[in-house]
Amino acid sequence: MIHFPFHYPFILKGELYMLQQAVAGKLRAIVGAQWFKDDPESLITHSYDGTPMLQTLPDGVVYPENTAQVSEIIKVLQEHRVPVVSRGSGTNLCGGTVPVQGGVVMVMHRMNRILEVDLENLTATVQPGLNTKAFITHVEGLGLFYPPDPSSMAISTIGGNIAECSGGLRGLKYGTTKDYVIGLEAVLANGEIIRTGGKLMKDVAGYDLTKLLVGSEGTLAVITEATLKLIPPPKTKKTMLAMYKDLYGAARTVSKIIESRIIPATLEFLDNPTIRVVDDFAKLGLPLDMDAILLIEQDGDAETVDRDIARIAEICAGENAERVSIAADEAEALKLLTARRSAFTALARLRPTTILEDATVPRSKIADMVLAINDIAKRHGVTICTFGHAGDGNLHPTATTDARDANEIHRVEEAFAEIFEAAIALGGTITGEHGVGLVKAPYLEWKVGAAGIEVMKAIKHSFDPNNILNPGKMFAKSARKRVVLHRG
Repeated sequence: MIHFPFHYPFILKGELYMLQQAVAGKLRAIVGAQWFKDDPESLITHSYDGTPMLQTLPDGVVYPENTAQVSEIIKVLQEHRVPVVSRGSGTNLCGGTVPVQGGVVMVMHRMNRILEVDLENLTATVQPGLNTKAFITHVEGLGLFYPPDPSSMAISTIGGNIAECSGGLRGLKYGTTKDYVIGLEAVLANGEIIRTGGKLMKDVAGYDLTKLLVGSEGTLAVITEATLKLIPPPKTKKTMLAMYKDLYGAARTVSKIIESRIIPATLEFLDNPTIRVVDDFAKLGLPLDMDAILLIEQDGDAETVDRDIARIAEICAGENAERVSIAADEAEALKLLTARRSAFTALARLRPTTILEDATVPRSKIADMVLAINDIAKRHGVTICTFGHAGDGNLHPTATTDARDANEIHRVEEAFAEIFEAAIALGGTITGEHGVGLVKAPYLEWKVGAAGIEVMKAIKHSFDPNNILNPGKMFAKSARKRVVLHRG
């Protein structure tokens, strides 16, 4: 059996790749002494990310200022076969930026500028260390709109969003990060600099390297610059809540909204355990006897928004929603959306350890998936709450547990393995937006098959033949055996 790598808290020194003083000296010469660190505090600070119970010490931390420095750093590390993990704020939940084989963590925070906002082409060119929310706020101030809105956007960076192909609450209507990255500058494993795409709406010159690098989790290249597509902002929006005592009624509502040719800006789902925790955290006065709540937002021109919200309310009533309420003003709408974004934070208050996962199924299978999650959690004697992006079928089963209880952690592991199996059985996938990283690597073959794994490995080898770019991620040493699901 392959265990989740995060099951047992540990701190290991990357002994195989202990940096020689000569290598450290070369890195200091490139970035300046103050921007290469190997003191205990810096190593510990960069030994973990947002993934619980996974920690490994790097051998050094380097902070490049520009693309030329990134290139020179990579050349040194390639020469000495030292692993390198490029990193933003480390908010990912798949172990993607944990330096599991030691080596150097390359922190991109100094490369944090907006290089250009092109009002003629509606594009922005930015560096990878730029804070996501700061960027969104800046372009909105110019009367433009960048839709990707991961829940971590107040902390995350654009480069990290690109590495993980981050989604967010607006993904149903507007798409995810990959839909807005139209050009990249990146440094390859040999230190060469490439540019892909550009300020173009059409470009079929060869393979689409831009899309290949988006979501590649730092395993193929180090992204140093991105050209992003911007769009005009919606003129208005309205937010509503629909509350159900019947889980299938909520699921049918989601499907019927889409069948009615209405694509909401946001269509979110919370199950009963999550409703209770979020209400206690945000003090919204939500009814605690509901099996599910849908949070729905529509944006666009005023006439379309009014028409869509009225039709959605009819659909909710037709599927026996106990109550439908529309936010009275922008302040109330913001409070509702903030409460949804705080679901993880609220759940994290319950137990010492919170493990947030994601699995995606066709939206018509949401109720089946939630019931499967509840059944799996009950059989394994663990607590799992579920919320997520109902409109695109992306659910976040979240276990509240305690890392100090090895037996319970083992049961959580087995439960999540069955949850991934259930998602695939329903026509879904093991991850919709969190990425594969280290945590999902044992399950990737379940989704893409052995032939798919070999194709991906060939791509990885072509880009990075010596495996120095974020090694140990994406591909497990062996596939985890499928579990046999309880069919009772």
